[in-house]
Amino acid sequence: MEIQQIHHVAYRCKDAKETVEFYTNVLNMNFILAISEDKVPSTKEPDPYMHVFLDAGNGNVLAFFELPKSPEMGRDNNTPQWVQHIALQVEDEDALLNAKVELEAQGIDVIGPTNHEIIKSIYFFDPNGHRLELTTITATKKMMNALDSVKWKMLNEWSETKQAPKHAEWLHQTEFNSIEDKELTV
Repeated sequence: MEIQQIHHVAYRCKDAKETVEFYTNVLNMNFILAISEDKVPSTKEPDPYMHVFLDAGNGNVLAFFELPKSPEMGRDNNTPQWVQHIALQVEDEDALLNAKVELEAQGIDVIGPTNHEIIKSIYFFDPNGHRLELTTITATKKMMNALDSVKWKMLNEWSETKQAPKHAEWLHQTEFNSIEDKELTV
C-alpha cells in the first residue's frame, strides 16, 4: 500500500454556513464543495447532514459535517483542549505576526506566538470550539536531521518509560542562537 496524500480531514461543526464563512473570511480559504444527503452512504443510517470542503492549500482539504439530528456537539473531556487541533502553515514569521494582528482586529483571542524552536505558532479557536494553530517552520536542516536521527530512540524510550526522553534536550536550551553554532548531542 502506498498513500499518496491526505484527501481530506473532517470535523464536526455546529453550523455549516457559519463555519464556511469563518474559514473563508478569516483564514482566506476557498469553499470548494458542499454535499448533503438524507442517509449516510457508508452505513445507510437516516442521518441528514451537510458536508462542506475548504481548500487549505497545496491539495490539502479541510472538511466539516453539520449533523442537525444528532446530539449537540461536544468535545472529549478526557483530552486537554490543547491536544486536538488543526495546524495550518503560513509562509514565514512575518506572515505569522501579521495573522495575529488580523485575527485580534476581528476580536479573536490569540495565544502566542509560541517558540517551539523548530516552529513558531499562534493559537485560537474557530466558532465550533476547534483549536487552530497557525505555524511557520523556523528549523534549520541541521536541526531537522538531528531530530530525525533520534526519533526511533525517543519513541522506543517513551514506549518503555512514559517519560520525556532527553535525546533532543539541546532543542530547549536558551543559550543557542543558531543550531549551526551549537553542537548537537544525539
